[in-house]
Amino acid sequence: MILSDYKDFPRLGRILGLDWGLRRCGIAISDINRDFVFTREQINIKQQSELIQKIIGLIQDENISGVVLGLPLYADGSDSDTTKMVREFANTLSAQTDLPIIFIEENLTSAAATEEIGHKSISKIKSELDSVSAKIILENAISMLKRL
Repeated sequence: MILSDYKDFPRLGRILGLDWGLRRCGIAISDINRDFVFTREQINIKQQSELIQKIIGLIQDENISGVVLGLPLYADGSDSDTTKMVREFANTLSAQTDLPIIFIEENLTSAAATEEIGHKSISKIKSELDSVSAKIILENAISMLKRL
């Protein structure tokens, strides 16, 4: 189910953070107490159905209690074409799991992720960027949850 408010999101358990893109999906997972967030290897997207199945597998293997999905909005808060695709992806994922899914604005997470990765080769940055972005998305969501 897709939630519109963090107040309805589970207060306990591991959370899966996702940074969806047309070519790759970044993955991050919190610990059970939500004190730490760990990146996982990003998933290269060939077909959405394959991506959904890999995410469902992660949800089961990692005992996930909720999903946070980065939402790319324009600076004025309006939807882009990518925003619409992320919402469609969330709807498809929601049909496959009964876990709560919530969005968080993801503006500037790629820039923050690039800074966090530091000075590495271009190929190393590309292999880590989306999952580090997912980590930042998830850390921001956990901060919001802890303020409630």
